[in-house]
Amino acid sequence: MSIEVGSKLQGKVTGITNFGAFVELPDGSTGLVHISEVADNYVKDINDHLKVGDQVEVKVLNVEKDGKIGLSIKKAKDRPEPEKKHSHSHSQRPRQGRANDRNNNRPESFEQKMARFLKDSEDRLSSLKRHTESKRGGRGARRG
Repeated sequence: MSIEVGSKLQGKVTGITNFGAFVELPDGSTGLVHISEVADNYVKDINDHLKVGDQVEVKVLNVEKDGKIGLSIKKAKDRPEPEKKHSHSHSQRPRQGRANDRNNNRPESFEQKMARFLKDSEDRLSSLKRHTESKRGGRGARRG
């Protein structure tokens, strides 16, 4: 049985380190689940989530030429994907709404957006230069 990227397998945790867990796969090979791929939330201590001997479902992320296998427990679960798509489309709506509100609900043309961007950018840059030079004692600093 060959290990293919994207396949989901059952494995057994054989070792735990501070950066991840080693999982033995059905064909006898061993892969690494990096600590960032253990759970959807931040994992400070991997021992809170896994123990040696645990049976886990993993998804194969990559197979290196030297035989190293990258695995993920969190991507083996089917639920994270729809949540990302939902929250992503949800975050796009307000951004478009704000741009439309500026011109009485008429969409901005590309030229209008570019002009506004350039003006905002120049304002920010001049403000940044003013603050930086005054702190460093550059040309624009007040002396007195």
